[in-house]
Amino acid sequence: MATGEPLLHVEQLTAGFDVGGHLLPAVQDVSFTIAPGETLGLVGESGSGKTVTALSILRLLPRPGRIVEGRILFRGRDLLSLDESGIRSVRGAGIGFIFQEAMAALSPVFPIGDQIAEGLVVHNQASWSEARRRAVDLLDAVRVPDAARRARDYPHQLSGGLRQRAMIAVALACRPALVIADEPTTGLDVTIQAEILELLRELRDRYGLALLLISHDLGVVAQTADTMAVMYAGRIVEHGPTAGVLQAPRHPYTQGLLASIPSSGVTPRGRLRAIDGVVPSLGHLPSGCAFEPRCPRRIQRCSLDQPSYSDVTDPGEAPRGVRCHVCAECGT
Repeated sequence: MATGEPLLHVEQLTAGFDVGGHLLPAVQDVSFTIAPGETLGLVGESGSGKTVTALSILRLLPRPGRIVEGRILFRGRDLLSLDESGIRSVRGAGIGFIFQEAMAALSPVFPIGDQIAEGLVVHNQASWSEARRRAVDLLDAVRVPDAARRARDYPHQLSGGLRQRAMIAVALACRPALVIADEPTTGLDVTIQAEILELLRELRDRYGLALLLISHDLGVVAQTADTMAVMYAGRIVEHGPTAGVLQAPRHPYTQGLLASIPSSGVTPRGRLRAIDGVVPSLGHLPSGCAFEPRCPRRIQRCSLDQPSYSDVTDPGEAPRGVRCHVCAECGT
């Protein structure tokens, strides 16, 4: 659970891709904080800007992507103001990253143990011999069986679940204060997904980690996150305590996501209530609210003006915010 001052503060982050001489914004005016020990779930459909947000935090956004404006404060330092040497000192040591595809993130030409050990050596936390010993301990900590032998294996010799555990060990090697987990259970079967999520929760509690958990799965966020932020078309449209958002969602998009889950969204006919339409492409965002073409509660103003972020916190409730004309006007 979160305690103390914010560990990470993202303030009005805007990032996008230069295409044909024009910037296509993928993330717009995104702000959130994560306190020490807190887990924030960032949720939304594919294309909503979750991964661009995560990569921007560590300035890993590939070209032609670029950060346009904003501040990203980690332990009080603006990561956007650091030179290349400065940001490298944060990657791995201060902020760990669990990538979505372990097979793509891990090098195919080096043993798993060496890839875990590398971070310790680069950040001057151990010699190679000590780092290799600690790599075995880390593999054991993430429940890789026969860790000493597996440390000598290459990524292709491991199953998908073991590769993801190895990726978690890489992210945790230098004991970072914050770990960003980008869809950490993608492509794994249901049983392995549950094991990986349980492992993340256990490691978070054991090491006192803060966690930014990115997912399109509300069930994953519900099990793991203290607070959650719902993204749509590059903007956060709802933010608040996970239990409060899931029990009483304010934004029509959040309501639609919940209604599309089989356990809560099955009609008497047995059909799921899907959200009509698709997330708009970067180059074709509506002039008003991006969700307006799909929204069942839209009003005339929604097609004209971009809604601002409004506080909708009830008395005695933890802070809640929503970006919606309808919710702001009627309070629901």
